[in-house]
Amino acid sequence: MHPLAEKVLARDMRATARACRLVDDRAGDHAAILKDLFPHTGRAWVLGVTGNPGAGKSTLTDRLIGVFRKQGRRVAVVAVDPTSPFTGGAILGDRIRMQAHFGDPDVFIRSLATRGALGGLSRSAADIARVLDAWGADVVLVETVGVGQDELEITRMAHTTLVVAAPGMGDEVQAIKAGILECADVFAVNKADRDGADAAVRDLELMIALGGEVAQASGRARGHSAAALHARAAGAADPSGGPLEGPWVPAIARTVATRNEGVTALVGRLEGHRAWLFGTEAGAARREERLREAMHVQLRDALTDAAVVALGPALEAAVHAVARREVDPYTASERLVEAFRTGAAAAPGGAVTPGDVA
Repeated sequence: MHPLAEKVLARDMRATARACRLVDDRAGDHAAILKDLFPHTGRAWVLGVTGNPGAGKSTLTDRLIGVFRKQGRRVAVVAVDPTSPFTGGAILGDRIRMQAHFGDPDVFIRSLATRGALGGLSRSAADIARVLDAWGADVVLVETVGVGQDELEITRMAHTTLVVAAPGMGDEVQAIKAGILECADVFAVNKADRDGADAAVRDLELMIALGGEVAQASGRARGHSAAALHARAAGAADPSGGPLEGPWVPAIARTVATRNEGVTALVGRLEGHRAWLFGTEAGAARREERLREAMHVQLRDALTDAAVVALGPALEAAVHAVARREVDPYTASERLVEAFRTGAAAAPGGAVTPGDVA
């Protein structure tokens, strides 16, 4: 086993920080570390926190840490901040709102820059979450950058997705068309002491109910009926004492994170989704689909990296050929794919020559 992986499993904070840095930079033998750690992962509950800029994600994340720590859980946080398209730098300021936990040895906070990645996450976020899972975290909170209407990568990574909304997010049309709202397992209407909080909750309830009717009409029922919605909101359970069977209906909680109000109730809603996810057949199907999507992403990234390395100068030659209008980009791409499939392994050093795509 890799020496750094051994130290991560021994819960060495500094070694875990070094492992996270190597994974984020994709430097050294980071792949070997991930391979050694993977058999020791799968225990942590990965909780994604996403929402529009200014909704209060970082402050609410800080309060969630406090509740989980009172429950005796070890908590890790992956906080993603945007990278400047001009300078390439990132402020990594989300952790500023979590200073109260810096001295806690059972809390690990790691900031990441998006490095140009889309979807609200960085490319390495999922791998770093696995490192922190192996470190011994019971809960891994993944806070995305402030996102808009369709940055939904967090749904492929997290077991449970919390969407943080705030009063004044827009009119009813904006609320209904915002794709980010459709990915939520639980909603937190934060800053609920402000005017418009009741309207925000009503908009979300309307969206959930309409979404269920549309799904049922199209033959893809998701259980978003009015009765099911009220049952979820009341925290109802199956008569046998377990979580409700059938598709999950998003729950809604009101919070005022700055005053630590409503956070315990929000955790109760989140725990309800976790119970459904790990205690029902529908939840098991959801977890399998999540793993399938994650494998597709992993395979896509691996193939892209391998193709770029193998094609080498041929890729640059194709770019210049397209720029000179000697070939269209579609034909050039088809030739590159074919060259990669048939010539990458045979060429010296695994590289494809420019003539392969001429």
